[in-house]
Amino acid sequence: MAESVVLDPVDLHLLRLLQNDARTTYRDLAAQVGVAPSTCLDRVTRLRRAGVILGHQLRLDPARLGRGLQALLSVQVRPHRRELVGPFVERIRALPESRTVFHLTGPDDYLVHVAVADMTDLQRLVLDEFTSRREVARVETRLIFQQWDCGPLLPPDTPSAQSG
Repeated sequence: MAESVVLDPVDLHLLRLLQNDARTTYRDLAAQVGVAPSTCLDRVTRLRRAGVILGHQLRLDPARLGRGLQALLSVQVRPHRRELVGPFVERIRALPESRTVFHLTGPDDYLVHVAVADMTDLQRLVLDEFTSRREVARVETRLIFQQWDCGPLLPPDTPSAQSG
């Protein structure tokens, strides 16, 4: 497990702003946070090097790309051994329909978020890419009706931060 990085209020403010719009210029970030642009650049660079900022992503609307149906597939793999699950995960990650793959505890081993064209495409995906695999013991499908993004990800409040 990665170690936490100590973040001060300026770092937290920068992270909030960047999570809302990663294209914000250093000059605009600096003005909003109240530091010099060079200080802003140094801090963002430090946050990247420390692994706090992992990258920048472009978000696309799956429906506008012809993938209007999204689902969560709960997958049970048996036997659950490293030599089987490694290739399974890589195969699932390589599918153009796969959006996210989670390795879980509990009765299901994986949760896979997929985006497909329609029910026929979802059925094809489940039958051809999941249940046809020897190591897949069970797949349970849940359709996603609607999805909401949540606020920026920040470290948990500490008792000293809550009182200050």
